Amino acid sequence: MKIKLHEIPVREVVAGYIDSAENGVTGFNGRLNIRPAFQREFIYKDKQRDEVIRTVRKDFPLNVMYWVPSDDGIFEVLDGQQRTISICQYVAGDYSIDHMGFDNLTKSEQEQILDYRLMIYICEGTDKEKLDWFEIVNMVGEQLSVQERRNAIYTGEWLTEAKKYFSKNGCPAYAIASDYMKGSPIRQEYLAMA
Repeated sequence: MKIKLHEIPVREVVAGYIDSAENGVTGFNGRLNIRPAFQREFIYKDKQRDEVIRTVRKDFPLNVMYWVPSDDGIFEVLDGQQRTISICQYVAGDYSIDHMGFDNLTKSEQEQILDYRLMIYICEGTDKEKLDWFEIVNMVGEQLSVQERRNAIYTGEWLTEAKKYFSKNGCPAYAIASDYMKGSPIRQEYLAMA
């Protein structure tokens, strides 16, 4: 597997950020699939999301992220989806921290965030090598459930469609079965049961 470090400023990653719910999340001017089929939904709690921005604002190092090029020339986030979405949502004005949204910051504060360089390893290799690496880098942080690991291996159209019904907040399976099942759809527990 070939792994090369790149320093990419936040401004480039957030450029063209679009969250289309079931249709995906993209950034990097449409060249980055932030939530490919093997990734779980956004699960960070507010405190975790806020700490990502506080880390960036203090110019502290943020954990490295991993991208892989896909067959169509687009990059996919292998690791770092939660951090990437936290940053994109903040810059897009989706939330504020301590009553300060991105738009409320001074121009120099905004520029400091946009100029912050993310440490991103671009990993090229076989599908097996990428999946092995995905499992290794996900050993820490928010642990993958068994179903989330299955999703990383068995991607495709069926999984994309199944996640619409079993893996979203407020999905049909949750609406029908929440009184009878425990667990969280976004942690793939409903999909695993199905």
